[in-house]
Amino acid sequence: MSPSDLPSGTPAFRLAYVPGVTPSKWVGVWKERLPDVPLTLLAVTPAEAFGALREGTADAGLVRLPVDRDDLSAIPLYTETTVVVVPKDHLFAAAEEVSAEDLAEELVLHPLDDTLGWERPPGRAANDRPETTADAIELVAAGVGVLAVPQSLARLHHRKDLTYRTLTDVPQSRVALSWQAADEAPDLVEEFIGIVRGRTVNSTRGRRAEAQKGQKQPKKEQKPSRSAKPGGGSRTSGKPAARKGAGGSGRGRTGGKPRKRS
Repeated sequence: MSPSDLPSGTPAFRLAYVPGVTPSKWVGVWKERLPDVPLTLLAVTPAEAFGALREGTADAGLVRLPVDRDDLSAIPLYTETTVVVVPKDHLFAAAEEVSAEDLAEELVLHPLDDTLGWERPPGRAANDRPETTADAIELVAAGVGVLAVPQSLARLHHRKDLTYRTLTDVPQSRVALSWQAADEAPDLVEEFIGIVRGRTVNSTRGRRAEAQKGQKQPKKEQKPSRSAKPGGGSRTSGKPAARKGAGGSGRGRTGGKPRKRS
């Protein structure tokens, strides 16, 4: 569903995400907590992601660091394992993991949309850089070089004739939640921040919690005092209270002998 499909006046939250990132678990929590607020997913390329946030096409985005902090805010979420993608009959397929040094004699492809942030990968450089990661995957399948990528991208571009192994001693990609910089995050962004950070539904932050602050809490029912008598009076000691004399003098007996009559 796109924002134009929503009824007029219906609030919506637009979440952009780059290839390899899977927002499904967080979207599921959102639907449980805010069923009245539609969440629209926007698949974007790494090059498009920050423009979507700056232009307001998306309210927030799951992107890869680094993020320009001059006009965008970001919360790092997790770091991905880097892997090397190779043909299934490649020598590396027999190993559990591969080091950067092991790539010294390999032709290592470096696509223009590379997400690892290095100036030059280890190994031998190709004459030309593939336009995209998908293009580089096709070259690997054709037997032209190997490719280092975050593990999620290797899974995204899975092929039966390719496999991948953990690559050590190389940069790793970090995924973050980003939105337009402001003194305070918008309410719906704050709600999503709470979800990705694992806050409970009763957290003290977020739109729902703010709404609950204005509600009056019911007063606690007071328990009757232990000293209260069934008749409404109260006991002050274990002895019976002194009786008032005739005429309401308020005096009681002061001894065991009766008073003399005049």
